[in-house]
Amino acid sequence: MVEQRLRIAIQKSGRLSEGSIELLKSCGLSISRGKDKLYGRVQEMPIDVLLLRDDDIPEFVSDDACDIGIVGQNVFEEERLALPRAAPAREVRTLGFARCKLMLAAPKDWTFDGAGMLEGKRIATSYPGLTKAWLESHGVSACVVTMKGSVEVAPRLKIADAVCDI
Repeated sequence: MVEQRLRIAIQKSGRLSEGSIELLKSCGLSISRGKDKLYGRVQEMPIDVLLLRDDDIPEFVSDDACDIGIVGQNVFEEERLALPRAAPAREVRTLGFARCKLMLAAPKDWTFDGAGMLEGKRIATSYPGLTKAWLESHGVSACVVTMKGSVEVAPRLKIADAVCDI
């Protein structure tokens, strides 16, 4: 008989990594890793821990490659909006560590007087789904420029007028 193992995905580095490992330890799970930096096993139980990029975790869970994933709500919601699925991952619990806030930022010479001032503007972000949803909820039509990182430099390089990032 093949042993059934629970697969838990956590962020390999970043804000959630240390908190996730501490959470697992507080549950009595000691992760042992060999040479493989992306994979660990819990010796006392049939549990494997995969250390992944945070934005891959919701997809791994949705595709049943992992049973449980610990991921930030920002990444979870962005992936939910970007990849609608028949069997999406679902939020079970808010864990209360590694908090972040998605913020809109503009050059210092802007006087922000409401969402309407973004009408027709270009907004750079690593969170296009969340940004578009917020703009739509405020009745604003703007161009969302998707970036993978270094979002804050976009206005200086005239790629965008403002940014939306954590």
